[in-house]
Amino acid sequence: MLPVMRADPLRRGAEEWLVANDRFRRDVLARLRAEGPLTASEIPDTAQVSKAPDGWSGSNQVPIMLDLLSRRGEVGIVGRTGRNRIWDVAERAFPQDLAELESTEATAELERRCLQAEGLARPHYWWSGVGKDTGEAAGVEGSTMRFRVDPDALRALDEPDPGGRVAFLNPYDRLLFDPRRLAELFGFTYVLEQFKPKPQRVYGYFAHPILFGDRFIGMLDAEHDREREVLRVNAVHEFDEWGSDEHELVRLELGELADWLGVPVAGLD
Repeated sequence: MLPVMRADPLRRGAEEWLVANDRFRRDVLARLRAEGPLTASEIPDTAQVSKAPDGWSGSNQVPIMLDLLSRRGEVGIVGRTGRNRIWDVAERAFPQDLAELESTEATAELERRCLQAEGLARPHYWWSGVGKDTGEAAGVEGSTMRFRVDPDALRALDEPDPGGRVAFLNPYDRLLFDPRRLAELFGFTYVLEQFKPKPQRVYGYFAHPILFGDRFIGMLDAEHDREREVLRVNAVHEFDEWGSDEHELVRLELGELADWLGVPVAGLD
């Protein structure tokens, strides 16, 4: 990823902000080298030029600086404390004994790994990170879209498939990231209702799509209630009436999720 970072400049406004805050940048890197790993709140804000809060970032300039430095490969995330990211300098955050690929080769390898993660993808820099020549060309019955497919995924089609797996997808899962691909391949449209007024929500504030095999069968509105220490199931929405297999496998998956959180399930009839 380093050659890509070096070849892909930041937007003009971000570059100008970094130049104006060069002393601040050096302060942040020096603090991390001396005391890291650290959260953003543990690093003083010594910015000479501040960006006004814009809805995504507040008045503290440290998170903005860290995000920009991470895009340049100078710092990295090494852990989390709750929702807070823990940062360190790149030389400690990433392995230092890896061979650095030439830019073209590095881009091709990154595109190959993106396709490997997605299996079947539209070639698109932003939506998938997959290049137009990555993997193999593929057509999907009933679709006019052009896709690329991972050759290893094709070979895996000949392997036995136990089927029937249920998964609750995080609303930010990559499978949901390309809405056109999602609609074309799965006949499913996903809207994150977190940003909708409560009266307009259909499935819940942070509802999780339920994937059964290769079909989306419903939505799970559940949350980790930290005050009562339970996995609270507010609602389970079925797109079509489920059979006994779907009900049983969803219950089992909820049990596994609760075990992973270390809490019991509450609110499931």
